[in-house]
Amino acid sequence: MNVRRRSSAAALAAIAVIGAAAAPAVAADPSPSKPTGTSGKSGLYGSADPQFDGVWRQSLALLAQDTAGVIPSSQAVKWLTDQQCDNGAFAPFRADPAGACDAKTMVDTNSTAAAVQALWAVGGHGDAIKDALDWLKSVQNKDGGWGYTPGSPSEANSTSVVIGALAATETDPETVKKGGKSPYDALLASALPCAKDGGAFGYPDQDGKLVANADATAAGVLGALGTGLVTEAGKKTADAGCTTADEPTREQAAANGAAYLADALAEDGHLKSALGGSTEQPDYGNTADAVVALAAQGGADKAAKPLAWLEKNAAKWAKESGPAAYAQLILAAHATGTDPRAFGGTDLVAELNATGPAPQGMAAKDTATASDDDTKDEKKDDSGFGVWWFVGVCLVFGIGIGFLLSGRNKKQQP
Repeated sequence: MNVRRRSSAAALAAIAVIGAAAAPAVAADPSPSKPTGTSGKSGLYGSADPQFDGVWRQSLALLAQDTAGVIPSSQAVKWLTDQQCDNGAFAPFRADPAGACDAKTMVDTNSTAAAVQALWAVGGHGDAIKDALDWLKSVQNKDGGWGYTPGSPSEANSTSVVIGALAATETDPETVKKGGKSPYDALLASALPCAKDGGAFGYPDQDGKLVANADATAAGVLGALGTGLVTEAGKKTADAGCTTADEPTREQAAANGAAYLADALAEDGHLKSALGGSTEQPDYGNTADAVVALAAQGGADKAAKPLAWLEKNAAKWAKESGPAAYAQLILAAHATGTDPRAFGGTDLVAELNATGPAPQGMAAKDTATASDDDTKDEKKDDSGFGVWWFVGVCLVFGIGIGFLLSGRNKKQQP
């Protein structure tokens, strides 16, 4: 699942359209967080306000560095571990990590699952990982899946990122069950039919109805394959299109989702997004996610066209968007066997390293240095947190609140 943001104003506008029920969506702390200042001093990658995505972008940065053979700064790893609550969960950001988490701390499954994958990759954090996995298991829904917040309805994005955490830590997701259902049961319930939706994975709209969604599909493909945020190219397969089945297997659902993404990418080589009545814009983050999903499902050749488009066009977006964007591109390069240090003429690894504390064994002067203009852009919006992902989070949380108020089976787990 990938997290991108065009601008805070756009996100807030989108939430307003959704309605008041979704407004409390992903507040990480009851009081507004303050910008962390110089990221190198704090340990956090990126200098934008981390309130909504600090743990997510830090986790992606560490994962991307690890895949590129870089040993992350111990300061950066400590920033992440300090964000964990005593119960094992992570919120998007806690301004005062020394303070205890309480009922007002909005912990979530996505931040927790991403942190698990990052801490597993860097090694040496067994207790923190176990506590996080125990918390994730404790808030698993009866259909086997997860929503963004504990008790919210299961959806493909959140279920997939938790599957990724389980798989990364060598836990078979099939064995993690609630009410006799595994995460794969919940994920397959989000797989839409070929005839109507082209084999996409759905994401719930305001009414809880599943709607074909590229972001959910990219996440769902990885989840169905049982892989995490970091993956390599799968075995090369023929493009058979979407295969109709009343109860598709995980492999069929992944292939159908890949067919949906390939069709969406066929014309321009990239996915698009639009907010409200605005003009459609290239969706760089979701395109990077699609590259990872296509490569994982059917080999690097399946992702060749969108990968080439990213190599040609994504450098400016990554500079403006910050560490999570660089990390997404590095993970796309990794999945396709592409050199992230020569990605369309950009050294993605050096650019990522420059957004936070220097990795171990590497002096700050050895990392890329952003220009003053780039730094200003990053401070405006370097979180990599997407409008539609953010809106989706708000929507799911809003749906959960609605169910809670109506008394519909919304048990909040600790």
